[in-house]
Order: sequence, then C-alpha cells, then structure tokens
Amino acid sequence: MRILAYGDSNTFGIGPMPSLDTDVVLPKGARWADVLAAALPEATVIVEGLPGRTTVHSDPIEGEHLNGLAVLPAIIGSHRPIDVLVVCLGTNDLKARFGLAAQDVALGMKRLLLAAKASGHVAHCLAIAPPAPIAAGDFAQMFKGVEGRATGLAHEMACMAGIAGAAFLDAGAHIAVDPLDGIHWSIESHATLGQAVATKIKEMTA
Repeated sequence: MRILAYGDSNTFGIGPMPSLDTDVVLPKGARWADVLAAALPEATVIVEGLPGRTTVHSDPIEGEHLNGLAVLPAIIGSHRPIDVLVVCLGTNDLKARFGLAAQDVALGMKRLLLAAKASGHVAHCLAIAPPAPIAAGDFAQMFKGVEGRATGLAHEMACMAGIAGAAFLDAGAHIAVDPLDGIHWSIESHATLGQAVATKIKEMTA
C-alpha cells in the first residue's frame, strides 16, 4: 500500500516555535506520518509537507508556491499510484491575511479532494481537519482573530469530504495545538495523531 501524506509544516515536522525565525524540526521518526509508517509497516508512506502551504491560495506575502492545489497534480504524478492520499491542510488558510471563514477553508479542501479524484491515480482520500489554531506567541498577529474564523471547521470539512467522496478525521478530537505558538503540535500530539490516522486507514482499506 502506498500512502501520500500531503500537508503543511505540521506534516513537514516543525515543532512549536518560540519565535518566527527559529525552525524547530522534530527528531527523526517523531512526525505523525512517521508514526503512521511505523504502525503500518507493510505500507510505503511518502511525506510531502511544506511549511506555509494552504489548500488553494497563493500567499501574497510568503509566496505563490504555497498554493496546495497548484502543485498537487505534479506531486500525485510523481508518486503514482497512490492507494491513500491523506490531506492535512487548513491551518494556514486561517491566517488573518486571507480573512477566510471555516466554510471557505473547507471548500478549499473539497477542491483538493476532487482534483485528486480526477487525476485517476488516487484510490482513496482521507481529509484531516487540523486542530483549531489560537493566536499565540510570535504568530499572534498573523493569526489574529483565528478563534472566530476557525469555529466549525471540523464540521464543515466533514461535510465537504463527504461531498467529495473522501473519508474524514477530526484531528481536534485527538490533539490540540501547542500554546507556545498556537499552530504547531508537540511530539506527543504527533504520536497520538499518527496512531489515529493508522487506525482510520485500516478501517478505510479493510
């Protein structure tokens, strides 16, 4: 089984950051996708995490390359065939600069899932709603007001995943963001989520 984990800095493996200019990279094996791979030793898990990646938006400050929809076809084509595509995005869509509500973020997720399905190279999709961010630390201004914008995100993503014919997992039911920076996850949270994703994929592919 080939599993592609497609996400942002939390999939890349950035841990809670004390400042904007300090990348805290988690140790080898600690990322949720690494935990997933260990839990499913018969599977090949490919990790495609890019810090700052959004669902469908070109970031006017950090770069157009962060548009997750724009590069998804190339990434799918590079790793095909894919038995399970796991998409864990949405946190960066909630930055104040985009001004998006939860439903808009979920609609972006739906576009990604439909694009994956249309590729003809993905058998199953799993959409993960990230745990709700909070405005904290050096990211407080970047995510100002996020608590309101993120309200209902898991519900909206579950609805859009259903419309797109994808499975769904609410990460917020299992983990929470670290209060140090309000967007990244602790090593313990990565371990918990990795196990939850493994359980979900077993259910999907049984």
